Parts: sequence; structure tokens; C-alpha cells
Amino acid sequence: MAIGGANLDVNGIVGQLMSLEQRPIAALNKKEGDYQAKISAYGNISGALSSFQNNVQELTNLEKLKTLKTTSSDTTVFTASSSSGKAAKGSHTLSVSTLAQAQKLALPGQASDTATIGTGIPTKLTFDFGSITGGNLNDATGKYSDSTFTTNGNGVKTVTVDASNNSLQGIRDAINSAKMGVTASIINDGNSSPAILTLSSNNAGISNSIKISVAGDPALTALLAHDPAGTQNLTESVSAKNAEFTVDGVSINKSSNTITDVISDVTLELLDTTDTPVTLTVTNDSGALTTLVQNFAKGYNDLNKTLRDLSSYNATTKQGAVLQGDSTVRLLQSQMREILNTPIKNTGGAYTNLAQVGVTIQKDGTMAVDTSKLNAAIEKNPNDVASLFAIIGNPSDPLLTFSTAGSATKAGSYPVSISKLATQGSFAGCEDYDSLIIKRGKNDELNVTIDGVSAAITLSEGEYTVEGLAAEVQSKINGAPTLAKAGVSASVNHDQFGYIITSNSFGSKSSVDVEGEGMRNLLGESPVVTQGADVAGLINGTAASGSGKTLTSTDGAALGLKVTVGGGNVGERGKISYSQGYAHTLNNLITAILAKDGQLESRKTGINSTIKDISTHRDTLQQRLPLQEARYKKQYSTLETTLSNMSKTSNYLTQQLSNLPRPY
Repeated sequence: MAIGGANLDVNGIVGQLMSLEQRPIAALNKKEGDYQAKISAYGNISGALSSFQNNVQELTNLEKLKTLKTTSSDTTVFTASSSSGKAAKGSHTLSVSTLAQAQKLALPGQASDTATIGTGIPTKLTFDFGSITGGNLNDATGKYSDSTFTTNGNGVKTVTVDASNNSLQGIRDAINSAKMGVTASIINDGNSSPAILTLSSNNAGISNSIKISVAGDPALTALLAHDPAGTQNLTESVSAKNAEFTVDGVSINKSSNTITDVISDVTLELLDTTDTPVTLTVTNDSGALTTLVQNFAKGYNDLNKTLRDLSSYNATTKQGAVLQGDSTVRLLQSQMREILNTPIKNTGGAYTNLAQVGVTIQKDGTMAVDTSKLNAAIEKNPNDVASLFAIIGNPSDPLLTFSTAGSATKAGSYPVSISKLATQGSFAGCEDYDSLIIKRGKNDELNVTIDGVSAAITLSEGEYTVEGLAAEVQSKINGAPTLAKAGVSASVNHDQFGYIITSNSFGSKSSVDVEGEGMRNLLGESPVVTQGADVAGLINGTAASGSGKTLTSTDGAALGLKVTVGGGNVGERGKISYSQGYAHTLNNLITAILAKDGQLESRKTGINSTIKDISTHRDTLQQRLPLQEARYKKQYSTLETTLSNMSKTSNYLTQQLSNLPRPY
């Protein structure tokens, strides 16, 4: 028997064996791909949750939901708005007979706006503002006769003209730079003396007409001195007027065309006069809230579709989606269904669930909105509809206001007791007998510190009424840049005891301090300083923290609940009924899910850890492949050699056997 030559296909055999060795790596690659697909799916869920949360957050702000619509039947006559959402619903009739306007004056024309006027000696222009009464205005000359000028008591303003600015341009720039409520301009009428300086009061209304006194250069006096009750060197081109109109038949006179204090929480902008009444209607803006609820439902349905598509099973293809049976998806769906199916407690309103306002979950899991039912609910009880979505605190005491609550605050009804009301810091005193006369460099400087923020102010020189000086001090304090930047301000009043400067803030940080050469003149030798105090009391029977007018619960179920105490008496003040609407609760859930330690991130972290382990295992297998291939090649090369040798031996034996003698 002969043994043939080996002639093994070593490379082919090794290649097939290495294909088998690659199978575990292919399995790992598939497993890694499946895990990467899950991470991508979780990313899609995160995106869908974020989009839904945007819709949810639009419904969490109660004040934003309590919108009103103000409608003018003729917007060419007036427009109206209500940003607070607190205006009373109803209708009003308005008739506008006169619009408010500001006075405008003009100087006689000059040959040039750059030519010097007078000798350049320092000349003081003193501007006063007030009302022109009695007498007559000659329309042809633009001047009054037999009239009286009465200052409005808000103080005089001064401008100095000298050799550096004694031209029309210089006077214009000096007046405008003083920012005293007058705008100066130069126009060219094309005549032989074309340069005309015009002055316009920045404030409309009859109490803001202009009087100009001039002390110094006679040439400037002859040009600029203007007293509506005396010498008038300027002509009046536009007379100051108040707005005159009626609301529901009541005559009203205002110095501005922007009216904020006639109809509560409604701002009117008068635009034109009319002979016929125009109707203002204030209604609930059901359309705005309806749109937000519809967006809420759409966002929910988009999220629901994403979750369903990523976790469903296709019976036709018999393939499951990437997250079929995923516990994270099931938990998320369960949490949202639980929130939406749980009635809201302690709303204090007419509604406790979404179905009552036309929002329902259908059999297929989608959310539907019955717009007619929703609009009817909003029109009837807008606040109650809003309370289904946002957080709300309903106080039984009208002088208590719910501010906000913390993440740990539980829904419930919490009693409030006040032991001390918040107060304001103040600085008060009796003035000297000549305090109504403010002189430059003598008693015009005050260094004030309001709520710990300091500013140096300079009062305008002039003679005041007590009310006018109080207004001047208040204006300069509240106009100080450092105070305005810090958001602090003060009120200044005068009564039978003297002046009192009061911080507009409440609480222990509310304070007023005054120094400077004008302090004694204004407030006397022995001013009374009062430090503000924080509100103090109990919420739900435990001591609460006071800051200004706000009382904050620091313990128990009401932890984080904030109540603003607007006044009233000390003692028991009723209860705050606090509820958490669907949008608020869903927003908290989504925030927790999307957090770094939330469900999705935790799941992705776990999967990434598994992918890392797969990568490590795969690298190990891949590192072994060249060695295994080398072993296979060596083994089969050796086998080929062995088989070749065996073939040679077989051939040799065959030859030897063939040479043996044959038996006869």
C-alpha cells in the first residue's frame, strides 16, 4: 500500500480556523452595536423630554397664565394694555376731547447760529416750570397778556452762559447738557435772520410751561428773558395742554397721554380725539392659555410617540425595537401616567383634574384637548384652570401673598401667625427756618446712604415750597447712578414735624443715613434715625425666617414656603393653601430624569461601562489572534512535513516490498 504526497493547503486551513477564531470578536462587535443603539435611543428620549419640558415650563408660571386681553374698539383713539393680569373684567367707554401736549417756545431769528451774543460775561439762565392762568394768548404774536405764572414747586434749574458758549449753538448745547427737562434745537427758516433757537418742555401738561429769568449780560437778557406774566422775548408756538377725557362719564384731566392710574392695572395710551365714545373691553385672554395647553398636549404626544417607537414590537417583521422591554422606558411611562391620573389637592378652586377642563388621555395613550370645553373653563374660572398646571398658594388673608415654594414643600394647608411686621429704615428731622432757599456751595450738598449704598447729591439752587424741596431731594436721591445701579431708592415727604427720608425697601437691611453741609439745613441738629426690621412669625406652627416682608418656612412639610406679608395686624392670619399643578410636578420629574444622576444618565453610564468591558475583552482577543495564527501555521507546516516524510517512507517500503522474491 502506498502513501501519497502531503501537499497540504496550510494557508487555506489556517484561514478557515482563523475565521472561527474571529467569531467571538464578531459577537462582541454586535453586542457593542446593540448597546450603542441603546445609548442613541436614550439620547432621543432625552431630546424628546427636553422638548416636552419646554412646553411644560410655559405652564408653570401662574402669573403668566393669568393673562387678560384689553381691546379698544378704535385703536386710532387709544390703545390699552394690562401686564399684571389683575385688572377687573368688564367694559368702559372713553371719550377724548384734548390730548396732552408740551409747550414749545421760539427765540427771534438770528443772522448766524455761531455768532457771539453779548460781551461774554457770565450770565445765569434760571428755568422754572409752572402753569399759565388768566389773560389771553395772542395767536398772531404767540404772547400772553394779563396772565399769571404759578410755579409747580418742583424747583428751578440753572444754566450758565459765558464767553465759551455765548452763541445760539453754545446756548443750545448748554441747555441740553443740563438735562433739566428742556430740549433746545436750532432750525433754519430761510429768511434774512434764519437761525431760530426753539425750546420744548420735555414734559407735557399745563403745569410744565417755561419761565426763564436772566441775570448778567443785557444782550442775553433781551434775547432770552421770558415771563408769561411779564416780559416775553420768546414766542409760544405750541401751548401746554393736559389730556382731557372721560371714562364712563367721569371727567378726567391728566398731564400725560400715557395713563396708568385711572382704571386699575390698565395702561391707556391716548392717541387722538374723538366725537363719539370708544369702548374698552377687559376680558380673559383664553386664547393664550388655550395655546399653551395645546402645546403641552402636543409635546406630550411627541414624547409618547418617541417612547412607543423605541420600545414597541413589530408583529409583521417579528422584530422588537431597540428598547423593547426596557425597564427605564417602562418606569418613565409609569411615572408620567401616575402624575396625570392623580387629582390635584389643595387648589382651592373648582377643578382637581385635567378631564374637568377638556384634557384627556385616549385609549391609544395620546392626549387630546377639547378646545370648546377648555375655553369655557378658562372664561369661567381662569385662575382655577391655571392652578391645575402651576404651583399656587391661596391665602385666606388678603394681605398675605404667596411668593414661591421650595422643592421640598409638600402640598397642604398651612396656618400663618405674625408676631412682628416688617418696617422701613428712615431719617427724619426738623428743618431750619430758611431751609426752602437752597444756595450753591452753602446748603446744597448731601451725602446719603440708602440700604448701605452711598451717593453724593447736589440740590438745584433756588427757592422752593416744602413739597417742591421734598420732590427735589427725592429726585436727586433716586437719580444718583450708584443708587440706581444698586436698585435702591427712597421716598421724601414733609409733614408737621419736618422732612423724613424713607428707604423704599423693608427689613433689617433697610436704612437711611444723611451727612453733608445741607443735612442740618434740611433735617436740623437732632435727626431721628430708625432702622428697618424684618417680618417675624410662624408658618405651620414652627418659627419661620424673616427677610423684609417675606416669611420663609424652615422646617416640616412647609419647608421652603415663602409668604409676603403686606401689612395688617400681628397674630393669627389664616392659612395658605398650597398646591402643585401637573406642569410643575412634571417639570420636576423631567428635571430629575435628565439630571447627571438621573435615570437616563445612570442607564447610559452603566451601558458605557459595559461597552468599555467589551472593548477591553475584544482588544485581548485581537491581541491573541496573531499568536494563534502563528501556532496554526507552525502546527500545520509541521504536519505537512511529517506527512511528506511519511509519504517518502511509504514509497520506500513499497519499493522494498516489490523487490522481495516471489514464492514459486
